[in-house]
Amino acid sequence: MIYDKDPYLKPYKAAIDARHQAILAAEERFAGKNGRLADVMNNHMYYGLHREAGGGWVFREWAPHANRIFFICEGNNWKRTSAYELQPVSGGTWEIHLPAMFLSHGELYKLFIEWPGGGGERLPAYCTRAVQDPETKVFCAQVWDPQPYQWKNSRPASVKNPLIYECHIGMSSEQEKVATFEEFRRDVLPHVAELGYNTLQIMALQEHPYYGSFGYQVSNFYALSSRFGTPEEFKALVDDAHGRGIAVVMDIVHSHSVDNEAEGLSMFDGREDLYFYYGPQGRHPAWGSRCFDYGKDETKYFLLSNCKFWMEEYNLDGFRFDGVTSMLYWDHGLGKDFNGYEPYFDKGVDENAVQYLAMANRLIHEIYPGAITIAEDVSGMAGLAAPFKEGGVGFDFRMAMGIADHWIKWIKEKPDEKWSPGEIWYELTNKRADEKTISYAECHDQALVGDKTIIFRLIDKEMYFSMNKGSQSLIVDRGVALHKMIRLVTLATAGDGYLTFMGNEFGHPEWIDFPREGNGWSYAHARRLWSLSKPDYLRYKYLQDFDEAMVQLFKTENLLAHKPVLLRADEQKNVLIFTRGDYMFAFNFNPSGSFSDYAFPAPAGKWVVLLSSDEARFDGFSRTAPGEAHLTLPAPAEGETAAYGARLSLYLPSRTAMVLQKKD
Repeated sequence: MIYDKDPYLKPYKAAIDARHQAILAAEERFAGKNGRLADVMNNHMYYGLHREAGGGWVFREWAPHANRIFFICEGNNWKRTSAYELQPVSGGTWEIHLPAMFLSHGELYKLFIEWPGGGGERLPAYCTRAVQDPETKVFCAQVWDPQPYQWKNSRPASVKNPLIYECHIGMSSEQEKVATFEEFRRDVLPHVAELGYNTLQIMALQEHPYYGSFGYQVSNFYALSSRFGTPEEFKALVDDAHGRGIAVVMDIVHSHSVDNEAEGLSMFDGREDLYFYYGPQGRHPAWGSRCFDYGKDETKYFLLSNCKFWMEEYNLDGFRFDGVTSMLYWDHGLGKDFNGYEPYFDKGVDENAVQYLAMANRLIHEIYPGAITIAEDVSGMAGLAAPFKEGGVGFDFRMAMGIADHWIKWIKEKPDEKWSPGEIWYELTNKRADEKTISYAECHDQALVGDKTIIFRLIDKEMYFSMNKGSQSLIVDRGVALHKMIRLVTLATAGDGYLTFMGNEFGHPEWIDFPREGNGWSYAHARRLWSLSKPDYLRYKYLQDFDEAMVQLFKTENLLAHKPVLLRADEQKNVLIFTRGDYMFAFNFNPSGSFSDYAFPAPAGKWVVLLSSDEARFDGFSRTAPGEAHLTLPAPAEGETAAYGARLSLYLPSRTAMVLQKKD
């Protein structure tokens, strides 16, 4: 169990065991003794609109507080008629059977739900497609009944060390518009494959009324966002990715629901607590959204079936769960300082949410044992990404979210000559030994309006004047050098995986700002300027070339399978050196000092330079070159050389990173 590996968890043994048993009891209550959640979480197969064996239609909805429900659509001119009235079945479920001729593919429909004291139009909770009228901006459910998609490729082999390319379909075009699944498949997916990333993490797939929410204010949990195209076009994207050996992970939002009533689940049948907590606990104070009641069976069925639906309908390889911290704690972790382990097990934890997340992980891995599940949690809850059988919640990975914050802190608050190699090493490698992590220097969060990307923090306004390769700018030279070093050291110290956001591989020059009233509903910053990375006279190309080289190296040599081992953290000279297996990483963060014959303890053998950030092909100064061989020399088996009995001497140019391979 996790408390056997971490002595600091020993005082919480009873709490961990009780949590584990409660999860097992909840699972048994749903699936029966020795049963599988994957066999019983099928709400999406029962509720919503489905074809019947005879060719007609059946529609079902759960609305226990409703008095009457009408199926309104284009075919009945949106009128509430007896022929389209649902009938109560049992347990709050309503049902209607319709002849085949009453509905057709592409037809729009809604529900009109009456409840004591009121009523209103609603989109079905389980609708799998919702479309927005371009003029009125009103959303309707849409009958979707095409010929079944024929899959060409199976899922790729399970990814042990994800190299993740985080992306947003809508802003993936260079044009000022909402891009489509097909455009992404055609134009961006080959780029991802060429760079060497083995996992695609896609944001904003669940339908959301407000485009500018980045997909995090979900209204229709089973509906693929229609603004990007059709379900078949998305399946073709997933299929193509699989054919290229790339796993596809969905950024799933089960942490909250949009407050909208006309499109979402809020006040669905006149009661605020249908799927959500009652009163203030059911409303998120910071996000203005609704908070799910994870202790309610119907909510668990809804969300767990949702996981199964996305996995099976779209052949996905897993999920990154958004907003896990908000789910885990009654106060959503707002303004909370997570010092020590007590907050992970006290009464501030919503144990209902812990149970739900554990069951979700169990379900997902029952459906596909090789699935990837990633938790976005800033609290550091112990056991979140530990195996369930060991007392953990069962996520495969957790995001190492503090790393990006530290890079911002170092860049903002300290000149780089004050950067501490020891601090960098500690903060980039300080991870729980029993949990797998995904490291990143920056994700989409750091690119949003009001924040700055790493390249913008380093170069700022010079980005607009001096990114031409012929320009002479010490600011740009510094920024380009550190951009490469920051990304390599973050990847090279990563626990088990690495992530970058779309466009950051070449230092995308501007922030993300979705169309809104404040910017005149402009798409100017809700896109990616891919053309900047093409010309050889602009520095962006060389940043991208370096990103490709380092990612391909880690992918080809499977470097994340080895743990990093520190050789030297030189505070005086700003040098950091460590190994992963038979590979060495040497970083000289010193802004002006280059060191010849820099000696340090190292495993004995011949070390050959494979990659250097200072190569001319990466916009460097060619002070080092691949192919250079360096031999260790015997050293006294005492002091810092005791572990190896050998030392290595290297030339370390200023602001340069090198990767060497041991060749015996």
